[in-house]
Amino acid sequence: MGNAHRGGTRKANDGARIILTTLVGVVFGFFLGASFPTVSLTKINLPSSIISSLDVAMDVQKSPRTRITETHNQGSPKIPKIYVPTNPRGAESLPPGIVASGSDFYLRRLWGEPSEDLNKKPKYLVTFTVGFDQRKNIDAAVKKFSDDFTILLFHYDGRITEWDQYEWSKNAIHISVKKQTKWWYAKRFLHPDVVAAYEYIFIWDEDLGVEHFNAEKYIELVKKHGLEISQPGLEPNNGLTWQMTKRRGDREVHKDTEEKAGWCSDPRLPPCAAFVEIMAPVFSREAWRCVWHLIQNDLVHGWGLDFALRRCVEPAHEKIGVVDSQWIVHQVIPSLGSQGKSENGKAPWEGVRERCRTEWAEFQSRLANADKAYLAQISKAKAKRLLYKRAGL
Repeated sequence: MGNAHRGGTRKANDGARIILTTLVGVVFGFFLGASFPTVSLTKINLPSSIISSLDVAMDVQKSPRTRITETHNQGSPKIPKIYVPTNPRGAESLPPGIVASGSDFYLRRLWGEPSEDLNKKPKYLVTFTVGFDQRKNIDAAVKKFSDDFTILLFHYDGRITEWDQYEWSKNAIHISVKKQTKWWYAKRFLHPDVVAAYEYIFIWDEDLGVEHFNAEKYIELVKKHGLEISQPGLEPNNGLTWQMTKRRGDREVHKDTEEKAGWCSDPRLPPCAAFVEIMAPVFSREAWRCVWHLIQNDLVHGWGLDFALRRCVEPAHEKIGVVDSQWIVHQVIPSLGSQGKSENGKAPWEGVRERCRTEWAEFQSRLANADKAYLAQISKAKAKRLLYKRAGL
């Protein structure tokens, strides 16, 4: 009996100690928590990838155009898997807010805040395909363009450092690949997404006299007359091939002309309208997006391209024109011909000219075949729809 009593007392004492310890722990924990400031999740330096994943998981709006599923990686939090078909091709797995589809030729610093890199963003791009022998001509031409223009030189002779004698050259973009044409460069370096920052793109030869040309006034007239594809008028006494590009002294802009009998099947078609030459064209950003796709990757001289430019604007006879009051002189310097190679007893320039003609014929053939294939496809589709309709399907 005595032993049982002592055992019951010990159990009672143990229970009291447990209760007392618990109470002390609760009180201690309360005062400990009160002694620390409130911790905010936003003040914790979590990796940005984790924050981004949390944001997407919590905030993204699910829509018919965006498919989001959650995947689980062992030992890691849920990561959203994104598919956005309206994103640019290849970027469907990215959230639209991070997609940077455009680019530019703006020069950036290696230090400081990116938002402070540029004091001014040029609105237009002018390119010249050049050899060093024409440096004086290019120097005069570049000085006609203000700091609203990014200057880009394509060097077909490989000489770049010599251009540093000109102060403007230090801020220009230089791309050098030997013995290539401006359309070769344009196809490879002027993708529409690369030049998306510029309202107008000038793609000019190196042998143009610009004494009577003002770039800012030219842009004003292009906008005033709604020209998507244009060129300055040409001095009629030198280097003129087509009547359409001949400068007229009685107006600001013209969009049509009269040619030799039989040359124009329609007064609204090239070379009587909807036509500029390939020596000094100027394209709006929207028109260039189409023209870039029209340029054939392997046809580097661009012959025949001027007759097809009308396919990139509508109506072409209203949106393609020649600016008469800002005119240039075509000096007809056959510098690119010297970059050819003498073969089969022909001079270098003869081989170059022969390829120009060959490319023109090839381009016309490709375009005609593409039209034919497209029309056949459309006719087939119409016939199929008619057949289904008759069958009551």
